[in-house]
Amino acid sequence: MDLGLKGKVAVITGGSVGIGLAIAEGLAAEGVDVVIAARGVERVRKEAGRIAKAFGVRAEGVACDVATREGTEDLLADVERLFGGADILINNAGTGSNETVLAAPDEKWQAYWDLHVMAAVRLARGLAPTMKRRGGGVILHNASICAAQPLWYEPIYNVTKAALMMFSKTLSTELIGDNIRVDCVNPGLILTPDWIKTAKQLTANKGGDWQAYLDRVAREHAPIKRFATPQELANFFVFLCSERASYSVGSTYYVDGGMLKSV
Repeated sequence: MDLGLKGKVAVITGGSVGIGLAIAEGLAAEGVDVVIAARGVERVRKEAGRIAKAFGVRAEGVACDVATREGTEDLLADVERLFGGADILINNAGTGSNETVLAAPDEKWQAYWDLHVMAAVRLARGLAPTMKRRGGGVILHNASICAAQPLWYEPIYNVTKAALMMFSKTLSTELIGDNIRVDCVNPGLILTPDWIKTAKQLTANKGGDWQAYLDRVAREHAPIKRFATPQELANFFVFLCSERASYSVGSTYYVDGGMLKSV
């Protein structure tokens, strides 16, 4: 199936590992030039080089912290310098949390707000005008099932991902007149390096069977009884970027193996 993406330019935040890297690879496989952004200089450049060699596209790695105004400004400047703008923006950068509402300090709330919400706001504000000049574009937000079905131990993550989902909906109505489609994806259990790291930490003093721990999590939460691979989720993102999803505007999609318990 020709997805009509060849020659486009995509910016993916949190793009050097896990879901973001899988999305970058999926887009590159369709002939998309990619800019992957992440904080780690060595890894983001290494992965960009690997993608370019593997898929025969132009791939650039930009080291920046998109949770800061300076980081987003640096990324926007590099995208303009390297490609003259972009056609696709994947706001993927994020991380889980662990706290209680009563104990979490203001600083932690602000840090997650900046990472999950303001990074998306600033990058959309910076790239939407270039998308308009190029004839249109696509902006996708990677939120979480926790935006609608929260887990008890990460209230800040839940709240900021819910805000990202609402931002996505609001932005979609503002930009569709410029032929820029905006959608949101709420993944369920995706087997990222963060999940594996957490499982190893939790089982270190209990025999170290981290795989069994993850299997229990999957059986408890997902009717499909397994985690998805980052590539399975990336396939959905790539489709939403394509002409095949041309009537998809302002929607939120759950890719969760049946984890959501409402309709």
